[in-house]
Amino acid sequence: MKRRTFVTQVVATIGGMTVLKDVFAQTKRGPQDPHPDAVKLALQQANGPKPKIEKLQLPDAEWKKRMSALQFEVMREEGTERAWTSALNDEKRKGVFHCSGCDLAVFTSEMKYESGTGWPSFFTTLPGVFEKKTDWKLIYPRTEYHCARCGGHHGHVFKDGPAPTNERWCNNGVALVFKPSDKA
Repeated sequence: MKRRTFVTQVVATIGGMTVLKDVFAQTKRGPQDPHPDAVKLALQQANGPKPKIEKLQLPDAEWKKRMSALQFEVMREEGTERAWTSALNDEKRKGVFHCSGCDLAVFTSEMKYESGTGWPSFFTTLPGVFEKKTDWKLIYPRTEYHCARCGGHHGHVFKDGPAPTNERWCNNGVALVFKPSDKA
């Protein structure tokens, strides 16, 4: 077998296993739709005014000083943390989720829901806080999103979330810091 054929088959198998893992996780645990009142509030927040965001650009050496090794891998090298490892999966308090790279507020607790995938998931975002691009790393196209201020990689957005947006903003927990309402 030629090496190129072997590598292609391995990459395709890994990509397929990743898709099946997400499907199995949702089948096994099942998504939990957010409460209708939370949806209404979250949509009001998401449709608010788009803030003017100044870019924060630092050399890798500075990012490495500010971040853990895992945060740097995920946010600066577009890595992914292991599923089910983030304490933010179970975060249920009222508050705001901020980018761990630059402290930009990106989600509210009303936007969060249990997707059953092993990563913190949200059905919408605060306005203007992310920039998107197409990611082809697993052969098929996915929509990747990055913080509009610091450029930190947060995750991918999929079209399998709850109504009314039908979006699942699947976020790496290490890319977020949660601030409860009394500290937001």
